[in-house]
Amino acid sequence: MKTIAEIDEKIRNGSAVVYTAAEFKRLVREGAEITAADVDVVTTGTCGVMSGTAAILSVPVAAPGTFERAERAWLNGVPCMPGPCPNERLGLLDLIVSGTAHAGTGYGGGHLFCDIVEGREIEVLAEAADRSVEARVTIDDFSYARLFTTRSAFKNYTAYVNTRPTRVKTIFSIEGLQGPCREVSVSGCGEINPLQNDPARLAIRDGTPVLLNGSIGIVTGEGTRSTPARPNLTVIADMVGMQPRYMGGFKTSAGPECITSLGAAIPVLDDRQAAPLRVLDEEIPLPVAEINTRTVLDEATYADVWQRPDREVTYHPEWCEECSACVAAAICPTAAFSRETGIDRDRCLACGTCVAACTGGACEGALGAVRIRGRRVPITLRQSSRLRAEEICRELKERILDRRFPLTGGGGG
Repeated sequence: MKTIAEIDEKIRNGSAVVYTAAEFKRLVREGAEITAADVDVVTTGTCGVMSGTAAILSVPVAAPGTFERAERAWLNGVPCMPGPCPNERLGLLDLIVSGTAHAGTGYGGGHLFCDIVEGREIEVLAEAADRSVEARVTIDDFSYARLFTTRSAFKNYTAYVNTRPTRVKTIFSIEGLQGPCREVSVSGCGEINPLQNDPARLAIRDGTPVLLNGSIGIVTGEGTRSTPARPNLTVIADMVGMQPRYMGGFKTSAGPECITSLGAAIPVLDDRQAAPLRVLDEEIPLPVAEINTRTVLDEATYADVWQRPDREVTYHPEWCEECSACVAAAICPTAAFSRETGIDRDRCLACGTCVAACTGGACEGALGAVRIRGRRVPITLRQSSRLRAEEICRELKERILDRRFPLTGGGGG
């Protein structure tokens, strides 16, 4: 039995044993019997489409007295909700912006949040009772900018298939989920997910520091739709310090969604905490459900998603057939691909959409398949990035060892 204070002391004197989740799982696969005595901290992470993401922003738009209070507002065309503080006659807007609010089919809250973090100029339009007010601002102008999630780091997700003969528009597809049983859409980072490694929340408690899109924040409690079997979290962090590569927008057939990343450290105090860390992708169930009824049809595992398939997509420009219109570029949900410049790895989620879209095969990646009632159905969309999540785990490990990340509360948010 160890204490957090003892682990902190080992970090200070350089003797702490800190593994990323991927490093820990690799040792388990190699047959190592790791106990709490052998490890002090394991860093976990997830990255993908997380609908329950929003921001609270305080934005100056005009001189005091210009208008009484805003009734409606938009940032880069994305609708916002003025409030909860009216800021009467101060020329300020307090805004709540949903990550799934959108200005059109190709731009939404997730895109806006990334543009804010990148320091881009944001167009503000506010409507008051007697006038409209316009302004241009950057994150340096915001007196308050916090991002929060209402349900992140689901312990595991559900994969979706369409059993009907027509396409179904859904956030789990880019052009509509094809049927009957033509393709499967999957989400989740499996064995490195924070709550998969701490399902009882022995370490990831209310007030625990985490990395939200690379910025130190805190867990404020359970998320919406959280259950003992499928827990998730509510988290908040300052947008200053977030990293654009860990966030962004994601186009779907049902409108833009929001990419969010979360990293959490698990101090290993005893063998009760070590046990979930030994669980591998092969042991983590992935229910497969019918998209129209949400009825579970079968069950795969996360090994079908992350152990056998490729983790990333590659581009071979020499194979490009130079079509008059590049379908792969047009369909890419994160605008990460063009045939001239290839794949922007900072934007690419390795979702695999371009692989099926590129008729010449210049985009390559094996996404795997799952069996549904005996039938092998290909995975055509991954809405989570295992590579990016592993990167978050590595960054969190470095911060812990450099003493730039606290293991207990008081570190941010």
